[in-house]
Amino acid sequence: MENSGGIGASLSGRYATALFELAREEKQIESVETSLSRLRAALDQSDDFRTLTTSPVVSREEAAKGIAATANALALDPITTRFLGVLAQNRRLGQLPMVIRNFRMLAARHRGETTAEVTSAHPLDDTQVAQLKTQLRQRIGRDVAVELNVDPTILGGLVVRIGSQMIDSSIRTRLNSLAHAMKG
Repeated sequence: MENSGGIGASLSGRYATALFELAREEKQIESVETSLSRLRAALDQSDDFRTLTTSPVVSREEAAKGIAATANALALDPITTRFLGVLAQNRRLGQLPMVIRNFRMLAARHRGETTAEVTSAHPLDDTQVAQLKTQLRQRIGRDVAVELNVDPTILGGLVVRIGSQMIDSSIRTRLNSLAHAMKG
């Protein structure tokens, strides 16, 4: 097993590493990554799906049925579908967002990419994401996979984190800096 750079230390990291290793053995990294992207979108857009994954009152059987229906509706690949069944059975569906994040990092590293966590006030369109990837590639000298997050509290601009480096061009930070400077 390749060094996962600390990802495997957490519970979600262990699940992500197990999923990644299985996907790699089956030569299905890309299809699993596509399925996980669909799941991430479903978590972001569906209150019902989010509740299914996080509510302690949902039984294992209900969770398994709901996950099977969701996997079918989203046309997820067989590896991801089975993996979700394991998460449901182990009552670990609440780990799904971090598992997705960790899997993406492992897949990006496998492809020789660096992963950048990008937070914006509003969702970025495909053109904006492509421009951002180009700028980041020029800045750090290698391909960059982006993990997109939306946080309306930053008001505008972007916060980009690559490893321990952070580029914060958010309006909230600029306003806070201005307010601090005005206090003298």
